[in-house]
Amino acid sequence: MTTRCLTPTVARCLGTVQARSEEVSLSVPGAELHATLTIPDSVGCPPVLMILAGSGPTDRDGNSPIGVHSNVYRKLARALAGAGYAVLRPDKRLIGESTVSDPREDVLTFGTYIQDAEAWLRWLDERTDLAQVGVIGHSEGALIGLGAALDTPVGAYVSLAGAGENVFSLVTRQLHANTATPVLLLQEAERIMVSLRAGQTVAAVSPELMGLFRPSVQPYMISWMRLDPPAMLSRLNVPALIVQGDRDVQVSVQDAQNLAAAQPKAQLSVIAGMNHILVDAPAALPENLATYAQPELPLNTELVQTLTHFLDRVMK
Repeated sequence: MTTRCLTPTVARCLGTVQARSEEVSLSVPGAELHATLTIPDSVGCPPVLMILAGSGPTDRDGNSPIGVHSNVYRKLARALAGAGYAVLRPDKRLIGESTVSDPREDVLTFGTYIQDAEAWLRWLDERTDLAQVGVIGHSEGALIGLGAALDTPVGAYVSLAGAGENVFSLVTRQLHANTATPVLLLQEAERIMVSLRAGQTVAAVSPELMGLFRPSVQPYMISWMRLDPPAMLSRLNVPALIVQGDRDVQVSVQDAQNLAAAQPKAQLSVIAGMNHILVDAPAALPENLATYAQPELPLNTELVQTLTHFLDRVMK
């Protein structure tokens, strides 16, 4: 494994602390991973936090070509750098600037993402200009970060809108919640889910279900179904913070409560008015989803305060 750091950009003001950003890369088996590392100038040997992105083609900034332009991770890095933390924001393999030697979807598993996160944690740990390393995972990134934190030493773990149930239960519940789904399609989806949970792929998938169950993504789904977030969190022995907004239409407060029940030592924070992309949002679904394409919206104030208070206590 090799690392390569490029020339830092001009320092800019992030909050109350001057910081610089470096474009960095990391070679891992089968991929060249890229990230942005932001380091406060006025803080000697700062603690560093890695932000892991959510599902799908979400990049290091928190944006996605499927309708999300929030800059949520860029804004989060700005807030944390202003509080004196260095922040690493990696692109997942095949996303953003990160590349792979084999682009086939069917060779990717959930464990691959966990291994990549572990590689970044080791890379950060080897840097002599940075102190203790922590992990912040958002949505699916919360499970990736949890898997990495179980196998690689970290000083703290934060789950932002992380699922509190196995993906089998999650997808099954979401399928049943969509009352517009025809009964026959729902029954087919349930059969596919049962097969995947048993580790068996399904070749014949109706066109209407290809987006979720196309054969090339099934190995990833199988590997994901083997992971149980509450059970994994119960084994974590580092300070943990679970944050959930009550206006989140993708992950529920019950998910956060499930996680907290599994790890009583974790701090639970349910934030009123905050949605999945960590901004204040209306309760009405159309207006809530509209915030996903409004990058000018600030992060929820209580979120930033909760994060910094927790991190200052356990990492400084």
